[in-house]
Amino acid sequence: MTDAERTAVEFTFAGAPVRAWSGDTVAMALWAAGHLALRRSSRDGAARGVFCSMGVCYDCLVRVDGETLRACTTLVRAGMLVEPGGKP
Repeated sequence: MTDAERTAVEFTFAGAPVRAWSGDTVAMALWAAGHLALRRSSRDGAARGVFCSMGVCYDCLVRVDGETLRACTTLVRAGMLVEPGGKP
């Protein structure tokens, strides 16, 4: 996808609107918008965010329209509802 083909999209993260570009992953869109903590560790409550950025780890888990997914491998789409995630 060329830059000329990308369009602006908006989705919601934790109740706040986030603007992104089509073709972006949820992780990169959230990172660009300043949302670095995507979930809390179930063990000690520490903030977790993007770590491997290629779908190997589970640090960037979020809930997208009710389904737990890795933010680094999920593409944004207009109107999606994204919430901080937890363990699968």
